[in-house]
Amino acid sequence: MDQALFYASAALAVLSALVVIGQRNPIYSAFALIVTLCSLSVIFGLLGSPFIAALQVIVYAGAIMVLFLFVLMLLNVKSEQDAPGPAGRTLASIALVLVALFVGQAGYVLWHLAPGAARSFDASTHRMAEILFSPHFLYVFEATSVLILAALVGAVALAKKDA
Repeated sequence: MDQALFYASAALAVLSALVVIGQRNPIYSAFALIVTLCSLSVIFGLLGSPFIAALQVIVYAGAIMVLFLFVLMLLNVKSEQDAPGPAGRTLASIALVLVALFVGQAGYVLWHLAPGAARSFDASTHRMAEILFSPHFLYVFEATSVLILAALVGAVALAKKDA
């Protein structure tokens, strides 16, 4: 049963992620991203990490996506139009090259994965807290807070420009 739920959630995550990048309407794309994040939460729960599964739903699918939708509706973003002629083909070829690089990297990682590496995965709350609250991630948290503050100031500046 767990294996079937895992594969169903993984398939739903991949399909909704494809909708995120393939959708022209940014609101629909954001809703598809919520589906992706919730299906990833199910996967984390099945991997034995209920804390990360709950954080995935509460923080990302809840708070961050509400912020995304708020900004999209505040800025009144319209549907994306097709890129004109050569620019669209250039972007499509760049995207294909990036997808090929990603597939190559993923294949390399899977090929060189140690046989017991998947069994030694520890995503318990205690282990995650040890990693996240270590001195190595102090600057990452600080940089993230500055980045979020800059995004908030930018959203307010863009909203003020229209008014």
